[in-house]
Amino acid sequence: MTELTRPAISPESAPATQPAAEEAQPRRLSSFFGDLELLVVVLLGIVSVATAYTSFQAALYDGLSASAYSQAQNSQTEAESLYLEANQTYIRDTETWSRLTELSIDMDSADPTLAASAEAKFDMLHFVAVDEALDAAIIWSDEQNAEGGDYVSPFDSEEYLGARFSMWSVEDERSDAFFADAERYNTYGDRLQLSTVLMAVSLFLLGVAAVVRGRRTQWMLIGFGVTIALAATVLNSFVPFVWF
Repeated sequence: MTELTRPAISPESAPATQPAAEEAQPRRLSSFFGDLELLVVVLLGIVSVATAYTSFQAALYDGLSASAYSQAQNSQTEAESLYLEANQTYIRDTETWSRLTELSIDMDSADPTLAASAEAKFDMLHFVAVDEALDAAIIWSDEQNAEGGDYVSPFDSEEYLGARFSMWSVEDERSDAFFADAERYNTYGDRLQLSTVLMAVSLFLLGVAAVVRGRRTQWMLIGFGVTIALAATVLNSFVPFVWF
């Protein structure tokens, strides 16, 4: 009976199974990129996301600034209207007071007919044209003048001026507040736009670093790019986050 012998396996044929085993293993990211190239890709992704965020915030602040300017203009227009109305009332009150002063002088006339006529006109004008604010100012003026010293006009009364111009003052302050908000939003928007430009420069430097061959040049470009991106990030940190 013949003895069966195994065929000898040559050394050249033995490693043939190794490439198949290597292909079965999953490839790592480092097999596609070098270590430095992988760092550049990661930095490009981070700076790109930061740039998109900065641009989004800048657009929102531009919208807030435009809205605040519009509200400020509307409020200022309303304040001017209230001021004109209050000023017209003030002028009418001064004319009324001048006429009342003239009639009060005629009321002290030695002519009884003239005095009676002046008194009737005084009472009628006071009833028709003098409201609570002006009447309180007249009483205050009479009390101040009774104490002696320099003549005090009813229109020197702070309460009277407040009653006539308070609505204008409130609306004017509201308009100033809107203008201040608009200026603040505009400043924030300008900072964010500057940060967007800086990050665009950083993206450019990192993009160049990804294709150049010299390691020293790559590290220099990466260093400049990261430094500029960090400067833009610090600038963004002073701008509050805003949403819709």
